[in-house]
Amino acid sequence: MTVKNALGRTETAIRPYDLRHSSATLLLLAGENAKVVAERLGHSTTRLTQDTYQHVLPGMQEQAAAKLDAIFRQVKKAK
Repeated sequence: MTVKNALGRTETAIRPYDLRHSSATLLLLAGENAKVVAERLGHSTTRLTQDTYQHVLPGMQEQAAAKLDAIFRQVKKAK
């Protein structure tokens, strides 16, 4: 959606939905738990949140794999 400013120039309007979507995306990218994000959005389950924000999940899978790798390396060093 676009609007005209006082000078007659066209600007893009930021809708509340855009802020909501950006907030959820940034929280997930920052590693926030999907349950917490779902609750903030008012989603009854994490399924809707995860389905809606799948575009950020592939990178999160790589981060999770790296965390597991680090855990296994620490356990191996401790032995």
